[in-house]
Amino acid sequence: MIKGVHTMFYSSQAHELRAFIRDQLGFGYSDLGGGWLIFDLPEADMGCHPAEAADGQRSGTHNISFYCDEIHSTVRDLKSRGVEFIDEVINAGYGLVTHFRMPGEVIVQLYQPLYTKRATNAPG
Repeated sequence: MIKGVHTMFYSSQAHELRAFIRDQLGFGYSDLGGGWLIFDLPEADMGCHPAEAADGQRSGTHNISFYCDEIHSTVRDLKSRGVEFIDEVINAGYGLVTHFRMPGEVIVQLYQPLYTKRATNAPG
């Protein structure tokens, strides 16, 4: 039975990216040695979106984003830790959305969902 999902960022600055996720984002981790950290994710969900070539999303691509309960306080907190946001918070319909930069020119979305998550992981 599948228990979870493992996500990956590829970066030209992998060591710096690991330090950023540990220090600026504050994620817990397992240290595998040699600076190799595997991060514990507090919660996850998954969406399946249509491929829209006009928007640059071709079939077979992946995207990782982070979500939070209150985007404005989260943005303030992350900025106080040195996180660089590249745009303002907007309402994208599914959530309040912004983006920030991580080492290796990795751009990631942060959003506050405007949908209600189910309380259980049980099928149905």
